[in-house]
Amino acid sequence: MEAINQQMLTGERSLFKSRDLIIKDSVFADGESPLKESSDISIDNSIFKWKYPLWYSKNISVKNSSFLEMARSGIWYTHHISISDSIIEAPKTFRRARDIHLTNVDMQNAEESFWNCKDVYLTNVTARGDYFGMNSENIKIDNFRLVGNYAFDGAKNIEIRNAKLLSKDAFWNCENVTVYDSTIIGEYLGWNSKNITFINCTIESNQGMCYMDHLVIENGRIINTDLAFEYSTVDVEATTVIDSVKNPIAGKIKAKDISELIFDDKEIISANTQYELDDAGEPCDV
Repeated sequence: MEAINQQMLTGERSLFKSRDLIIKDSVFADGESPLKESSDISIDNSIFKWKYPLWYSKNISVKNSSFLEMARSGIWYTHHISISDSIIEAPKTFRRARDIHLTNVDMQNAEESFWNCKDVYLTNVTARGDYFGMNSENIKIDNFRLVGNYAFDGAKNIEIRNAKLLSKDAFWNCENVTVYDSTIIGEYLGWNSKNITFINCTIESNQGMCYMDHLVIENGRIINTDLAFEYSTVDVEATTVIDSVKNPIAGKIKAKDISELIFDDKEIISANTQYELDDAGEPCDV
């Protein structure tokens, strides 16, 4: 393979349609689309400073590298890419890309990243930015930290483990999501989604988990969460007191207690939902 070592690369499409290339200790300075249409590229300890660095590329390996803020919209229409031990400061990274592997990556400005992508694998990733993961599918994540609203809107086939999500309106319009051993904090969690499962999770959400079809919570800690499960079908097992539950359609709810149970829609049949409460007494209809 040809090697490029300790080079300053400038100008538009500086390595356009490159093949079988090793790039090390180099800087991509001003100039758009330096590696557009490239394939079989190995990049180590390098810096991307400008826009659209990896479009329409395939079989890309990036290690110990940095994508600065102006390397925005950096990786679109690219397939089979791995990035490890790197920093991505740029927004709008990854669009309509496929087979993406990130390991030990810090995405400091992940606004509008991972849109319409497929086959995404994230391990030890930290991200900050709104609209992360919109309309993507086939996602597996382990050890993930996200601060940003509207995460995973419209996404499907997601498995997340050991995560902490500070995200208003997370998992809206989703399908087939399982989250294990995680903490999710944010208003209006999960609306308009189906086949969503939370296992061993802590959830804090104002008006969370409404308009959901087949919501499952196993061994959940549901704290400071009110007006939950409105117009949802549920199978919920909580180890905590739930502040309030409103107009669930059907299913069962097991909890330490429910402070307030609200049925104010005459079309909802309250008997279609079963309750098992650990504390003495029954929830009150309001």
